[in-house]
Amino acid sequence: QVRLVESGGGSVQTGGSLRLSCAASGDTPNGNWMAWFRQAPGKEREGVAALRTSDGTVAYDDSVKGRFTCSTDNAKNTLYLQMNSLTPEDTAKYYCAAAGRWWPNAIQALGSSWYDYWGQGTQVTVSP
Repeated sequence: QVRLVESGGGSVQTGGSLRLSCAASGDTPNGNWMAWFRQAPGKEREGVAALRTSDGTVAYDDSVKGRFTCSTDNAKNTLYLQMNSLTPEDTAKYYCAAAGRWWPNAIQALGSSWYDYWGQGTQVTVSP
């Protein structure tokens, strides 16, 4: 079994920063993509950032590029999302995910259908 556990969410003011962590355990294949998604009430789940653990390739949604940084500590099986310059538009529940049998390319990696394993989510709230 695969387990993904997110942490690090919270409430900050506009311009603040948060660092999310995703601890992975179980039978997740090495080298595959891991990603962060978010979903706000009334909105579809959207890909935020994805990282290919084999080589560190990262894909970002345009809305967060330059503000968010996705990284990994493979030795600790942990994925991170450093979020800077937060705005209320970033308010959402953030989910960690790991790809399954089929691996996307960098362009596809922000699509949720590629991911078979999901964490419980962590709430990020950004006030004006």
